[in-house]
Amino acid sequence: MPLEKNIVAIVPARSGSKGVPGKNIRPLAGKPLLGWMVEAAKRSRHITRVICSTDSPHYAEIARRHGAETPFLRPAEFATDKATDIQVLTHATEWLEQHEGYRPDIILRLQPTNPTFPTELIDAGIAKLLADPAADSVRAVAVSPKHPFKMWRLRPDEDRIEPFFGREITGFDEAFNMGRQQLPTPYLQVGVMEVLRHRTLMGLRSMAGNRVLPLIVENELHTIDIDTELDFTIAELALKELQRVAPAHG
Repeated sequence: MPLEKNIVAIVPARSGSKGVPGKNIRPLAGKPLLGWMVEAAKRSRHITRVICSTDSPHYAEIARRHGAETPFLRPAEFATDKATDIQVLTHATEWLEQHEGYRPDIILRLQPTNPTFPTELIDAGIAKLLADPAADSVRAVAVSPKHPFKMWRLRPDEDRIEPFFGREITGFDEAFNMGRQQLPTPYLQVGVMEVLRHRTLMGLRSMAGNRVLPLIVENELHTIDIDTELDFTIAELALKELQRVAPAHG
C-alpha cells in the first residue's frame, strides 16, 4: 500500500540539449527518452504525483502522453545548460505551493537520461528515507570503477605530476601504489535520483543536507546515462537485456 505522504517526482526535461539535439524526446526502443523515466515513476507504490519540468510546450505534450503532469512551463533562466538542479526543484516546489497550495513532504529528482533505472529502485530510495526521520536525503550511488586515491594532477608551475589526494586525506604515504582491496571502497553518485525532504530543499536550500543515505545500485545496467549518440546504442542494448531477464521492466 502507498505510504501516507505527499511525494512528488520531478522529471526535468529541458529542450536545449547541445550535445545531442532533442535528446530528451528522442526515440529509444519505441518511446521518447523521457517516457521511460516518467512511466517508471508512475508505477511507483509511493509517489503521489509525477511532474515534468520543461520549457517546451512540445516536450510537455509528450510528457503528458506518458502520464506526467505539466502544470507549468519552466522559465527560460532555469532552462539553460548552466541552470542547477536545486534551481529546477526549488522553482517547481515554489510554483506548486504558490499556485496550488500543494506542499510535498518528499521531493524526487528523476533524470530522464537514465532510461534503465527501474521502479523498484525508486521505491527503495523513498522507503529508505521514510524509515529514517533524521535523514535529509537519499542519493543513488554505485561502486566506482576507478579509485580516487589513484588520481594524479599536473602542477601548474612545474612539468610534473603529484597525487591528487595527499596523505592528509588518504591516510597512506603512497595510496596510489596500494592494492584496491587495501583501500576504502569508493562510491560514485549515479546522478539519476535524489530523494529529499521538503525541509532539505526549501529550509537548508540543499540537494543533500547533512545526513545523506546511500541507495547502492548494484546492477551496472541500471546506471546507464545518455549523454552522447553512442550512449543511445548502449542504452538500447541494456534495455533489451533487462527486458530479457525481467520482462516487466519498462
